[in-house]
Amino acid sequence: MASVERKAAKSRGGKSVILASAIKNFETLGYHGTSMRDIADGAGVTVAAIYHHFTSKQEILQDIMVRVLTDVISKTRTALIEAGPTPADQLVALVGAWIQFHTERQSEALIGASEIRSLDTAGKRLVTALRDEQEEMFQGVIKRGVDMGVFNTRYPREGGRAIIEMGYSISRWYRQDGPLRPSELAERYAYLALGVVRATPAQD
Repeated sequence: MASVERKAAKSRGGKSVILASAIKNFETLGYHGTSMRDIADGAGVTVAAIYHHFTSKQEILQDIMVRVLTDVISKTRTALIEAGPTPADQLVALVGAWIQFHTERQSEALIGASEIRSLDTAGKRLVTALRDEQEEMFQGVIKRGVDMGVFNTRYPREGGRAIIEMGYSISRWYRQDGPLRPSELAERYAYLALGVVRATPAQD
C-alpha cells in the first residue's frame, strides 16, 4: 500500500504539488487554519502520501520559507553583482530585484513575511539567519553610500529596514491584474528607496 501511495504522489507531481497546495492554503487560511487534509485535498493525494515527503506541517512551512528566502537572496545577489559601480546603482538594482520577486512570487513571499511567528525554534533560527543575510546585503550598500557621502540619511540601518519592508508590504496588496507591471512597480520603488537614503542627485 505504501508503494502505491508513493507512486500516486509522484505521478501527480509529488513534492512540488504538495508545496503548491500548502502555499495556496497557507495564503488563504493561514498556517494554523490549514490542516494536512486541506493540503492533501488541494494536491489530489492522501494525507499518507504527504508523509512520504514531509514529516509534518511544520516541515512544509519551513521548506517554503527557506526556499523563498534562498531564491530571493540569489536573485538580489545576482542583481548586485551585475549593477553599476556606484552605491546608487547598486541600491536601485537591489530594490528592483527585491520588488519584482515580491510581485512575481507573491504568495510565497507573503507567507515568508507573515508566518515566521508560526515556526518552531529551530525553524525560526534558520529563517532569521537567512533574513539577516538578505538585510546585510542592503545594509552594506547603504553603509558604503553613507561613507562615500552620496547617501545623506542619518539613520542608515533603519532606512535599510524600511526599504526591505516595502517589498514585504507589496506581497500583501499587489494585484496581478492591476495597472502596474512588476517592472514598473520596481522602478517606482527604486526611486522611493533613493529618497529614503537621501541620495545625492546624479550629476550630468
